Amino acid sequence: APNGRTSMIRKLITAAALTLAFAAPAIASEPIEGSWKRSTGTIIKFSPCGDAFCAIVQGGKHSGKQAGSMSGSGNRYKGSLTDLDENKKYKGKASVNGNTMSLSGCVLGGIICKSETWVRQ
Repeated sequence: APNGRTSMIRKLITAAALTLAFAAPAIASEPIEGSWKRSTGTIIKFSPCGDAFCAIVQGGKHSGKQAGSMSGSGNRYKGSLTDLDENKKYKGKASVNGNTMSLSGCVLGGIICKSETWVRQ
């Protein structure tokens, strides 16, 4: 029956409009979010956690372990990362430029410093 069909279409349009009206606004992700490959081949995934972005190892003997956190926005971040193989915690900064991230950090008050470039996966 034409009446039933019109009624069904009207209900679908109303449901779609309500879904769009009450949908949560899309939150733009930060450039640091996602998976990054270190020069060692290790994959690190940055995901939001509290006011920062936690770095979780994605494979190998340290899989699932947190390897630090960074905070910031845009393309500049600061915080700390832990080299789990060496058990050293580096305080430093990171900057994201497209699909590369440059990190630099130091331990022991700046006595030992390290920098790396990671590639987005």
